[in-house]
Amino acid sequence: MSFQLIANDRAMILPNNRPHTTVVLAMSADGKIADQGRSPARFASPADKDHLEEQIAAVDGVLFGAGTLRAYGSTIRVLKPQLIQQRYQKLLPPQPVQIVVSASGNIDRQLSFFRQPVPRYLLTTSHGAKPWQNKTEFDQVIVCQASTKSKINWINALEILSAMGLKRLAVLGGGEIVAAMLAADLIDELWLTICPLLLGGNNAPTPVGGEGFREIVAPRLELVSAKVIVSEVFLHYRRQREDDLSTL
Repeated sequence: MSFQLIANDRAMILPNNRPHTTVVLAMSADGKIADQGRSPARFASPADKDHLEEQIAAVDGVLFGAGTLRAYGSTIRVLKPQLIQQRYQKLLPPQPVQIVVSASGNIDRQLSFFRQPVPRYLLTTSHGAKPWQNKTEFDQVIVCQASTKSKINWINALEILSAMGLKRLAVLGGGEIVAAMLAADLIDELWLTICPLLLGGNNAPTPVGGEGFREIVAPRLELVSAKVIVSEVFLHYRRQREDDLSTL
């Protein structure tokens, strides 16, 4: 079974000093991206895994939190030969940069992630950078510290990534990172896959964590497309900004 709804496509005007960002997440029908124990989410179908690989193949960098890395132990690589060939045709390396976000820098060096053949960056604070000084696990350690020293300065971070040549980023979670980037108006698109199960749990993580938004200031979205494949729904949203709303 397949159904697709596509909205009118309008060009998106972005600031020149940051990458285009796309959140890509799978969630349960009740909006959870993992169970209450924060176990690795294995509920997505092969169709969603193909979709995720396609999204990763289309970007220069993949950004995710240390909690996500700890849960899975590794990252998702581009493996399909046709996707790798498409990257070569665009003069891109076979794998996008994998950017781990960790304010503390507390990451186990024994994770299989560090043995995968991918470029690796660490986005951290000055405190989090200390354990990785003179180490080779990360190709780049980027320090972007907010005024509260335990947090990342997201605007500065994306400016630096753009200056390093990363023009398109896929954001794979977790919800706290998505919330922080939304609060700084740094998310442009979202791909959300709704999977046919219910997880429940007051503490189970959702696509947007943090303290939440009051309805009056909540980020607004425009539905670009919706597709049903068997029992999963693939939703593609564009972030609406004031300039978009003024033209409606």
